[in-house]
Amino acid sequence: MNPVLAAAVMGGLGMIVGSFIAAVSVRLPRDEDVVFARSRCRGCDQILRPWELVPVFSWLGLRARCARCHTRISPRYPLIELASAGIGIWAGLWGATGGASTFMIAATAVLGWQLLLIAIVDGEHFWLPDSLTLPLISTGVTVALILDWGLGFSHLIGAAVGFCGLWLVGWLYQLVRKRQGLGGGDPFLFAGAGAWVGWMGLPSVLLWACAVGLSLVFGILVVRRSVSGSEKLPFGVFLAVGIWMTWLYGPLGL
Repeated sequence: MNPVLAAAVMGGLGMIVGSFIAAVSVRLPRDEDVVFARSRCRGCDQILRPWELVPVFSWLGLRARCARCHTRISPRYPLIELASAGIGIWAGLWGATGGASTFMIAATAVLGWQLLLIAIVDGEHFWLPDSLTLPLISTGVTVALILDWGLGFSHLIGAAVGFCGLWLVGWLYQLVRKRQGLGGGDPFLFAGAGAWVGWMGLPSVLLWACAVGLSLVFGILVVRRSVSGSEKLPFGVFLAVGIWMTWLYGPLGL
């Protein structure tokens, strides 16, 4: 597939998917229906009309305000849509320039969109719900099975190793420090990592995650000059970056 065409198609699709991701990231923490509920203005509770739901362009055309009650519309919505489009473009260019099949390009985009939603929810709420991490495991194993039955079995083992490995780390941390160091959803997310990149890719996911986490801590130190030992960090966001980079560019050193 032509790289420009692949990037354009996947970027446009990503913008549409991003609109759904933005809605789910708001509704899921509020325990609202994420599939069938109509989109409404948070100010006047009016159902949004089709022309008010066009990704990015509606926000720009409405000047970031509801057309009826003039409540301000958060920029998080177009930013998420643009981020999702960026993931689609990245997947399209990566696959087209690397000679990947259309299936692999689509699978890569699906992974990226799943990780984006997971990162947003964890970053905003320090929460990794099973409704997001379990589908990540199932899609990873399914993609591997479609490619090769033996690969599917290997990635299923990777999911088990990922879950048990991070659960053990969290258990040991709590045993030594007498407080919880990892959230209950982190082992499931790491299982998703194993399902997508296999057990051999898990060390690379952790290395990427640690690098991103340390970079964030360094940035906080530059701005605030201190970081509390009890300060919470969204480890799921770091793992999401690690999964994405390992899937695209392979385990480090291999």
